[in-house]
Amino acid sequence: MTRKRSLTGIKPTGTPHLGNIIGAIKPALELSQTFDTNYFIADAHALTTVTDPDELRQHTFEVAATWLALGLDPETSVFYRQSDITEDFELAWIFNCLTPKGLMNRAHAYKGFVDAAKEAGSKEPDAQVNMGLFSYPVLMAADIILYSADVVPVGQDQKQHVEIARDIAVKFNNLYGDILTVPEPLIEKEVATLPGLDHRKMSKSYNNTISLFVSDDELHKQIKKFTTDSVEPGETRDPKDVPIFKLIEAIANEEVTGQVANNLREGNIRWGDIKELLFEQIKETFGPAREKYVELQNDRSYVDEVLVQGALRAQNQAKPLMEQVRKAVGLR
Repeated sequence: MTRKRSLTGIKPTGTPHLGNIIGAIKPALELSQTFDTNYFIADAHALTTVTDPDELRQHTFEVAATWLALGLDPETSVFYRQSDITEDFELAWIFNCLTPKGLMNRAHAYKGFVDAAKEAGSKEPDAQVNMGLFSYPVLMAADIILYSADVVPVGQDQKQHVEIARDIAVKFNNLYGDILTVPEPLIEKEVATLPGLDHRKMSKSYNNTISLFVSDDELHKQIKKFTTDSVEPGETRDPKDVPIFKLIEAIANEEVTGQVANNLREGNIRWGDIKELLFEQIKETFGPAREKYVELQNDRSYVDEVLVQGALRAQNQAKPLMEQVRKAVGLR
């Protein structure tokens, strides 16, 4: 029985942190157990916000190295840079020519940008909207449809991207025949949203993240900055109300997690000890991945070769469909 194909895009806009790894990367990698999987680094999408070429190249490497260090197998999954697949941009232009502007007007990213500008008092709220941001969902539709992806794993807040891709595929098929696979959103189960150093959602935009792929000293310094309150001797805590416990729960095994939970309930609390425990658990759980990342840093040519070979496989997937599309619309 032929397995369905899943496709996941990763935007290289910063170094992945612990929240990304627990909430997004690990669940995405687990899909390879049940689907044929495509994973791509959406470097062209990043051009809407990243204008420094060295920064983009560095973030692209960091994303690739992170996924490889965490277990992505380039032999069993197709892993590539979006920008290496010229057919993607060709298909996006064809889609642009049949996508109504009104559909793009309703896209969440565009509406959010305009709404923020209005709140800031701008007289021309879309004056700073570049066309890459505006037509972002069209390129995303091409990213998905080019490989005849059956499912796209997304959170509930990203479901619209797949819905737009579906609308475009259906319109194309109505015009030119049943050529394109209409993708389905694979709504991810509720994943862990980890608290950052200040207890807000761990996010680069809040500067409250824990980075795994740094030295032990730097990792220790980050964890020491985790905000905790003052505790009187014997004061008890409900583990559910303790932000740092949520990190331990997401990383440690059941035995360690249970012991920490009991200590909190019994009032046997020393925040310094809990931070040290978190530090040790991160080192234990992600030790092999951290070692692998260092190896990849010292062998960047290997990472690039993985992406080049992945691009060749992705092109082999894409070319037959593009030949059908060109013929259908009247291009050579």
